[in-house]
Amino acid sequence: PPPPLSLPAAPGPRPRSVPRGLGDVYTRQLPRGARLGVDVGSVRVGLAASDPDGLVATPVETLARDTRGGAAVPADVARIAAEVDERNAQVVYVGLPRHLSGGEGAAAQGARAYAGAVARVVAPVPVHLVDERMTTVSAHQALHASGRAGRKHRSVVDQAAAVIILQSALEAERGAGVRAGEPVDPTGDHRP
Repeated sequence: PPPPLSLPAAPGPRPRSVPRGLGDVYTRQLPRGARLGVDVGSVRVGLAASDPDGLVATPVETLARDTRGGAAVPADVARIAAEVDERNAQVVYVGLPRHLSGGEGAAAQGARAYAGAVARVVAPVPVHLVDERMTTVSAHQALHASGRAGRKHRSVVDQAAAVIILQSALEAERGAGVRAGEPVDPTGDHRP
C-alpha cells in the first residue's frame, strides 16, 4: 500500500472529529460551524444541516413555500434564518437547478431570487449557490432504494435533495479548502 499522505500541521489544536491529515489543512482556512443546505421548489423547500465540522449532512425539515406576498419576510425564509441562528451556521448553500447543458431556465432564476431573499435576511452569514443538477432524481432513487413507497417520497424528497446539495458542497469545501459555489450578494445583485 502507498504510504499515508502527510500534510503540514496547522498551528494550534485540531478539532477531534476532523480526520487526521484532512483537518490540518481544512480547518486552517474555513471557520468551524454548521452549514445549511436548501433545495428550493415552487411548493416546498427542503432543509438540511451539517455537523459543526462540516463532515455529514442530515435532513432537518420540509418547509411550505410562503408565496402569499404581503409579509416583509416570508415564513419559509424566516424559518431558514431561525435555523441559521440556532445552529450558528457559517454558510447557507442553496441549490441552483441548471439544465444538463449548464444553462439556466425559470427554475434557476427562481432559485437565484430565493437565495437573494435568504441572503438579505441572514447577512452577514454568506449564502452560496451550488449546482444541483440531478439532485431530486438522485433523492427519489435513494428513497426508492431504501424501500420508501413512491407516494410517501413527496414529504421527504425535498429534505433528501437538500442533503445531497449540502453533502456535495461539503465535499467541495474539503477538496478546495474554500466555500463551494457562487456567492450571493445580499444587496440583491445576484446575476450569474
